[in-house]
Amino acid sequence: MIKFIEETAEYLFNKGFKKPEIGIILGTGLGQLVDEINILKEVSYNHIPNFPTATVEFHKGKLIYGELEGKKIIVMQGRFHIYEGYTLQDVTFPVRIMQKLGISTLLVSNAAGAINLNYKKSELMIIEDHINLQGSSPLAFKGVEELGERFADMSAPYDFDINSKFKAIAKANNITLHEGVYASVVGPQLETRAEYRMLKILGADAVGMSTVPEIIVANHLNLKVAAVSVLTDECDPGNLKPVDIADIIANAEKAEPNMIVLFKELIKNL
Repeated sequence: MIKFIEETAEYLFNKGFKKPEIGIILGTGLGQLVDEINILKEVSYNHIPNFPTATVEFHKGKLIYGELEGKKIIVMQGRFHIYEGYTLQDVTFPVRIMQKLGISTLLVSNAAGAINLNYKKSELMIIEDHINLQGSSPLAFKGVEELGERFADMSAPYDFDINSKFKAIAKANNITLHEGVYASVVGPQLETRAEYRMLKILGADAVGMSTVPEIIVANHLNLKVAAVSVLTDECDPGNLKPVDIADIIANAEKAEPNMIVLFKELIKNL
């Protein structure tokens, strides 16, 4: 993997991806932030050596380098999931590349279902902790100790200072912002009523199919990390309706302007 990381980072460096400070991963239906960026360079995933290719139709599949609020940033417009057939090492490979290029902070967004029924569609939740239900770890491979501490500490995986800044920004801009626990499952099927009840018992406030692998690797690399979930549906096992992907995407797009305010104001003040 070290050889692949060096090869990919060198390719991107030579393309002009130089000294980014902040990495951003954009989740399902959350691409409008790109419109706010002064784009300096961009490259499709399928042109990057050793990179996976996004196979979900609403994920764009581009790596973008540019400026936002005076900071150099690198943005994944479209992410990878294990439900696409990728390994956890594939899914998290871009985080290792962004760190190799120079980032010290990683901001992550995702679309998630609200397990906590006090949370409503199109509201936002900052993640203060998570539950990994994906069945494995992106650090579970031979030679991981060459890239960082094998037994990565996860006592505080989400940066307290960044989350505090998010809460202050939300308050100043009258944005409803919850704070809770995110459970990450494999997917791609949505959960059953019994699974939603289980997740509530486990202490989850929201559920999705991403984010946790990237957070684990970011902590392995000693990056500062924060993540925001856009709540796209309400997971009430007593009143469960068939899933409507179009409705989920519409709810993500409705909430996205508030997420953009959080990210832009945070980056301005980092």
